[in-house]
Amino acid sequence: MHPVRKRRLTIVVFLLVGLGVAVGLTTYAFRQNINLFYDPSQIAAGEAPVDVSIRAGGMVEKGSVQRDPDSLRVRFRVTDFQSSVPMEYTGILPDLFGEEQGVVATGRMRDDGVFVADEVLAKHDENYMPPEVARSMKEKGGDRVTVESPDTADGVN
Repeated sequence: MHPVRKRRLTIVVFLLVGLGVAVGLTTYAFRQNINLFYDPSQIAAGEAPVDVSIRAGGMVEKGSVQRDPDSLRVRFRVTDFQSSVPMEYTGILPDLFGEEQGVVATGRMRDDGVFVADEVLAKHDENYMPPEVARSMKEKGGDRVTVESPDTADGVN
């Protein structure tokens, strides 16, 4: 093979290998940093992965909030009106967190079926519910939930 062609072929091969490595690393990074949303029915059905960062949300069940008097640990249940999931969070909850309020939590499922939250987000006013929670609860038959059109607001009344 001619030396010029051999050099071009070597450069093309190295570029393709480099591109393949870059695409592989990018795909791996995206897969590690994605947080998929699961509603309580999906979690109860075993669809949520264990020990993988996910988001879960719904309404905080009335009477389910239990605060540990010696620490910042809080246990509560989140429901979509069909199933409920026990959640545990250690830290300061948002001021608007409360029973019968919409929440979205980021965290991991444990083997025992408890969702351990790293972050808990609560609604910001009386007319807002996170869109993924609203859609999920509306599909599950939550008669108290109405979904607004995307042009007006990304929340729920």
